Amino acid sequence: MFDDKLTIIQNLTGVNSSKLNYYLAAQRSNEQIKIQMNRMEILHQIIKDINIDMSLADIVGRVYNKLPKAIPCCFLGLALAENDKLIMTAATPVSDCVGQPVPSLSVIWQSYSQCKRILYDLGSQSKQLCPLMNGKDPVESLGLKSTAIVPLLVRSQVIGVLIVGDNHISAYGNSEVTFIEQMADQLAICIENARLYKEVSKGKQQWEDTFKAVPDPIILIDKNYKVLRHNLREAQSLTMNLGDGVNPQCYQALWQREIPCEHCPLAKVYQTGRGVYLQVQNEGTIFDSFYYPMVDTNGEIYAVILHMKDVTEKVKMEAQLMHSAKLVAIGEMAAGVAHELNSPMTVIIGTAQMMQRDMGPEDPRSEWLDDIIGCGMRCKKIIQNLLSFSRQGQFALNETDINQQVEKVLSLIHYQINRNNINIIKNLDLNVPYIMANGHQIQQVLINLLLNARDALEEIEGEKSIWISTTVESDQETQWVVLTVRDNGCGIHPEGLNKIFNPFYTSKEASKGTGLGLSVSLGIAQSHGGTIKVESQQGFGSSFHFMLPLKQTGGEA
Repeated sequence: MFDDKLTIIQNLTGVNSSKLNYYLAAQRSNEQIKIQMNRMEILHQIIKDINIDMSLADIVGRVYNKLPKAIPCCFLGLALAENDKLIMTAATPVSDCVGQPVPSLSVIWQSYSQCKRILYDLGSQSKQLCPLMNGKDPVESLGLKSTAIVPLLVRSQVIGVLIVGDNHISAYGNSEVTFIEQMADQLAICIENARLYKEVSKGKQQWEDTFKAVPDPIILIDKNYKVLRHNLREAQSLTMNLGDGVNPQCYQALWQREIPCEHCPLAKVYQTGRGVYLQVQNEGTIFDSFYYPMVDTNGEIYAVILHMKDVTEKVKMEAQLMHSAKLVAIGEMAAGVAHELNSPMTVIIGTAQMMQRDMGPEDPRSEWLDDIIGCGMRCKKIIQNLLSFSRQGQFALNETDINQQVEKVLSLIHYQINRNNINIIKNLDLNVPYIMANGHQIQQVLINLLLNARDALEEIEGEKSIWISTTVESDQETQWVVLTVRDNGCGIHPEGLNKIFNPFYTSKEASKGTGLGLSVSLGIAQSHGGTIKVESQQGFGSSFHFMLPLKQTGGEA
């Protein structure tokens, strides 16, 4: 009874009514807090997606999944300006309008062109906004009864519009529109950053493609000699040993050294702030190396670009041209010598022959005249061979007897070899066929090989010998005429065996060789379709095999 009275009193005094109102107010407040939290979560997600490489369709889809918890929504679309058109770029749910231009009389276009937000409520409109698409605005064709259209602004420029729609009338008030505008602002930032990211990525990709497409090696090296970047590929002539480590030291990767190179150009670049040029050799290849400083915004050098250009063939050609120029000078000198000596030698030989004829064969002095005539004829032959050797401007290929070329060369340099007490042993195959070759260039190669063999015998004690042989050899596809020069000299060190054909590489003293002979000789062999092979054992001599392809076109030697 008491409890019933208490209940009646509470109802009459409004205590229960106040509790109910408080409860309802608290419930509404909690719901608003949840909505605000959902809205904050959506904005946070958009901000986070700015840093993710996602398509606009993916971003719109992710926002749409959470948007109904924040505002009424059954459609979310994005239309972006492209040239002079407004294209429906993304929509969730996916609609046929995606990828299509927005009509210029549509309410969507009006929001874009006038840069203002538009609330389009089908239930409150007294007439259609435009007579399009079967009498309906494109918004209506989506089945929407309430639509909020908000421009996307980037630096006060409209780049598109955000479309939020629902199938209920009067779905959006001031609170919802304010949130849609905030969401549009974040999406505009997201879209602009995505565009900038694509531009930067495209530019970066273009520079990387250009960097990789350059056939010459380009290497970025920091102050600690670490290789930061490079464009080296397996097909390039520069062998770079990167190993399994990250950012190897340049002196290890490029030159296989344990410590930095003496007089390293990097140090000079950092000291002077200017580029440095240097020509280097690596694994038989010659490079023009250019070192360029890279400077930051403070003017400090933070790295060096090493650009290496393969000039091996260029150096070989220059060596051949240099050698040819020397031969031209020899030819001019030989022509002058021949002009000066031919006349007196003719007189000497002619006078000796006349005296010999007057004396008769029984006169004992006739033998002296034989020596005078023989030496005179030998002098004329030496001059003739010198002239023939110096005519390097004529490179036509003719039928050539390689044994005859050997005899000519030996008559020309026989004295230079004999004065060193070196025995020349010939083993010429008289059945070697003629080959198509340039006799003057064949002589040039043979002279280089013989003089190298002579130099290899200088420090050898005991018997010194050079063997010269010619023969015909065959492999699976080709027959070769092989001219071999072998010596029992000091041989070649294994480390130098792979470098002997490099231009300017020499194991001799600076006054005794330039390192051009074998390089030029190999070039001549290759121009004839042949090659030079070498066999050497240190302390036991070397054998050079000058191989020319056999093209039997005429008679035999």
